[in-house]
Amino acid sequence: MARMLFQRDPRPALRPFVKTLWAADLSSLWNAAPAARERLLPSGDMHLAFRLSDQPVRIFESVDDVHGHTVGHAVIGGARAGFYVKETREPACSVGAVLRPGAAEALLGDSADAFSGRHVALDDVWGRSAVAASERLFEARGLERRLDVLESILAARLPPVRGLHPAVAQALGQLLTTPDVRAAVKQSGYSHRRFIVLFRRAVGLTPKLYCRLLRFRRTIDRVKAGRVESWAGLALAAGYSDQAHFHREFREFAGVTPEEYRKIAPRWPMHVPVLDLSRSSG
Repeated sequence: MARMLFQRDPRPALRPFVKTLWAADLSSLWNAAPAARERLLPSGDMHLAFRLSDQPVRIFESVDDVHGHTVGHAVIGGARAGFYVKETREPACSVGAVLRPGAAEALLGDSADAFSGRHVALDDVWGRSAVAASERLFEARGLERRLDVLESILAARLPPVRGLHPAVAQALGQLLTTPDVRAAVKQSGYSHRRFIVLFRRAVGLTPKLYCRLLRFRRTIDRVKAGRVESWAGLALAAGYSDQAHFHREFREFAGVTPEEYRKIAPRWPMHVPVLDLSRSSG
């Protein structure tokens, strides 16, 4: 059976800007009745995606939103601090990239902060080049071939002079292991206000919120891997002040409690089906 999802690291020239390339063909999943919508949990990353199926990307503000809005077939997803809801009623064939801090200015011509918390049609940023890119990707056959084409498209847009601000690059490395924003600011040599501006321009989120999302991602990975003996133990191991703090933050980011998340058992950790849509929207 053909692979539904293919992921790989980008070529060396793109690695400073692209974390992961992915291509998906989920048509085989629609043999069983799918959830009409799913929550997409916040990761702290920006995304670029091309929908190659007939149905464009449709986003809802919440599970209670019955109308939503259509973004398009080529979409920029800014870094977010909360989940959003996406329509999954029809089978989807897509290709995309998870972007690194600093990629927005190199590939999209604006700061990550300009896209934060929202979805933007790529046509509004790239113009007709977005349509041409979609056509090239649609004509490519096979998930791996589509990733080759996407890499070529992104590489062609890289400016001759590029790079992440050294203070932000240093802070990102520090915050992965020690979520001490004050220490990162002090190490940068900049004032707190100037450092926040530099960080938000590259990442799209404040350093404190970015650290909270890193912690949330780690807890999601532990839950998905089945490495949870107790919620209190997980909260303590992850660095939350107590179990109540852990539950509040999990629900803030995911829209469901940790126990609800575990019961839903999503196929992919950051894509959570909305299983009872009629009750949620009624």
